[in-house]
Amino acid sequence: MTPPDVPERLETERLIIRPPTLEDISEIYAAVTESLAELKPWMPWATDEFSLQGCEENTRQAIAKFITREDLRYHFQDKTTDGFLVGSGLHRIDWKVPKFEIGYWCRSSEMGRGYVTEGVKALAEMAFEILGAARVEIRCDSLNTRSFQVAERCGFELEGTLKNESRSVSGELRSTRVYARTR
Repeated sequence: MTPPDVPERLETERLIIRPPTLEDISEIYAAVTESLAELKPWMPWATDEFSLQGCEENTRQAIAKFITREDLRYHFQDKTTDGFLVGSGLHRIDWKVPKFEIGYWCRSSEMGRGYVTEGVKALAEMAFEILGAARVEIRCDSLNTRSFQVAERCGFELEGTLKNESRSVSGELRSTRVYARTR
């Protein structure tokens, strides 16, 4: 199956949602560095070893995967300032169904302003209306209250909790809440 055309730009009331570019690397790096304390418990890639070079390599990979439709990373930018607010995207794609998983993290200085909820709603709508999704999921650590509250605000239904299904960044067993919306 050939994947459909994927939008390279969405707009909401306050956001521009677009794939990353090489010009974004320094701002992505600054946002991650600023947010490391909040990201470390949940994101395996958020470590003290996170570097500008690693950020560039990761961004280049994200751009390539967007082109091949293997993974669709999007950034939420402030419409007024064009500043980087949120890293997100449609991941774990299965074009045969089609289904997607929405992931997200917010720059620490921008948390609590509703940007993640606003952007996730737009990505879910795009997945269903433009990409023909039959299923869109949000999976998060059962202890990550902020993350699962976004899923609930965006109308995703808790389907269940996968108990002791993986290891946390610190190596402890973790449980994963699985939320979904379906066609």
